[in-house]
Amino acid sequence: MLSHEDNETLVRVGPGTTMGGLMRNYWLPIFASADLEKNAQPQTVKILDETMIIFRDSEGSVGLVDPVCPHRGAPMIYGRNEDCGLRCVYHGWKFNTKGDVVDMPAEPVRSRLKEKVKIKSYPCVERNGVVWTYMGPEDANNRPPLPNFEWNMVPDENVVITFRVQECNWLQALEGEIDSAHAAILHGRIDGGGSVNQWVQARDLRPRFECIRQDFGMSIAARRELDDKTLYWRVNQFVMPFYSMVPPQANEFYELSGHAWVPIDDETTLCLMFSYRPNEPLHPKSRPVFTEGFHGRETGHHSNPGHDDQGPEVPYGRYISKYRRETGYMFDYDSQKTKWFSGLPGLWVQDAACQSGVARVYDRTKENLCTSDTGIAMTRRMLLEVAGAYAETGKLPDRYADPDLYKVRALSLKLPVETPWADSGNVLMRADLGEPLGYEL
Repeated sequence: MLSHEDNETLVRVGPGTTMGGLMRNYWLPIFASADLEKNAQPQTVKILDETMIIFRDSEGSVGLVDPVCPHRGAPMIYGRNEDCGLRCVYHGWKFNTKGDVVDMPAEPVRSRLKEKVKIKSYPCVERNGVVWTYMGPEDANNRPPLPNFEWNMVPDENVVITFRVQECNWLQALEGEIDSAHAAILHGRIDGGGSVNQWVQARDLRPRFECIRQDFGMSIAARRELDDKTLYWRVNQFVMPFYSMVPPQANEFYELSGHAWVPIDDETTLCLMFSYRPNEPLHPKSRPVFTEGFHGRETGHHSNPGHDDQGPEVPYGRYISKYRRETGYMFDYDSQKTKWFSGLPGLWVQDAACQSGVARVYDRTKENLCTSDTGIAMTRRMLLEVAGAYAETGKLPDRYADPDLYKVRALSLKLPVETPWADSGNVLMRADLGEPLGYEL
């Protein structure tokens, strides 16, 4: 279990908190580039418990600014996005993407007020369809470079990236994906059909775990027995500060996958999911299944039809799902009796219901952890050590600013019993752009 005090340290992310302060030193992926059109209405976002407005100006630059005009407090969500800036509708003050005032139509022409007033803003950059922001120290010279995550650098045809909102804190969501023990159970079927029941890990529901602390975070290896001579290893990765990565399945639709679990606030998470192949396009059927669902069910990705757009005034309103606590995650008891072990309509919905269905911030003092929770326990311990060092001295993890630290892959290996997975996997865990997996599925 986790003490109340330690849980508070890890899940509270607003301004002035330990974890929120730590995360502000990293670049944060916050929006899909395709969902921001030039001169379109701004959208409300919330990151680390700070509400902001995001927009794309007429030249294509992305701005992330305060939702309140610094003149008289009018809402900038109604601002006119025009002529390379966002203009407040109250008195016409206009701001560029850097937060500078570029026009004050009600002020004298020679007024120097423009030089003294700014709207709060954070820098944004885009890479391969994702908008990133940096909310740390204002000194641009001290910003780390963008992390070189493979999923954000492969060609468009190799990757699918989707966004959704989940109703729990970031750590509850993250822990669901680094937990390798639940997959074949929660996602299984009772009628014997479908590909899930063919997963290799379904052959052994009692995995043993080995965890290794890494410069990037934690490697969590689950060992399963295939036969007397062969072990099957699935190595999930936790990458600081909030990323998880899972290995491919052994089928023609294989891909590496994972999430960025970006804290919206203490109780809500922006879930960016990625699935990609490092050296070739995705299977032709994968993209439409990921983005549109499959026979009315969700995959690991949130489908476009599954969104319940709440409008631009609601933080991440366009990424809110119809599969949420309010709708009971569309649980179907009849399907639970006849077909699906969980009765929940798809992979990510099954995970989210278990992670979020009881409480947005679960009381972890009530937990009873067991051997299959080894990776979760060790990841929590590592996070508390990192958070403690940051709180006491301002120390950040070694190499956190090295963009190549994030070149990491999850692993799926079949090895002889006597072969240590770490020896075989050490090289294979490194993501060299354009290189194949390096092993057979």
